[in-house]
Amino acid sequence: MDIRFCTVTTEDELEQILALQQANLLTNISPEEKEKEGFITVEHNFNILNQMNEVCPHIIAKDGDTVAGYALCMHPMFADKIEILKPMFKEIDAAVPKDEKYIAMGQICVDKNYRNQGIFRRLYNAMKANVQPEFDSIITEVDAKNTRSLQAHYAIGFKELKTYFSDDRDWVLISLR
Repeated sequence: MDIRFCTVTTEDELEQILALQQANLLTNISPEEKEKEGFITVEHNFNILNQMNEVCPHIIAKDGDTVAGYALCMHPMFADKIEILKPMFKEIDAAVPKDEKYIAMGQICVDKNYRNQGIFRRLYNAMKANVQPEFDSIITEVDAKNTRSLQAHYAIGFKELKTYFSDDRDWVLISLR
């Protein structure tokens, strides 16, 4: 398997991201899978995904023509575009110094067939390389019940900024410098 890491350049890649997203959404997986594999919460549509990509290209892991994983880059200018993420940006504004330039990682997901191969870490490495020096940090949030995702984020160097309650759940706001 020869996985390469690059930015999204085609509509087909965006469509594959959306398909991978659907396969891993909290609402589309069993409780057992949620516990074992983790899950994603936010559902994007093609238009917003494309707009975000035009401002700061998303990072993907590709196996040939197949998107094996993705890390969505979400510039703060999109803070009011996705309802469930509005509280995250409000919490970021309260927790992060005003002069810190950050990019939000809008979501990360690795296809089940490609997990446990270091792709998660390499997606973040590629994202860091792609957004620096323009941004000082990458900030995201994880549902506190998604222990698999939290452990993976902490393992690659994310630090907790704060926890907060929104949308009937606890969120952990984390940052990678």
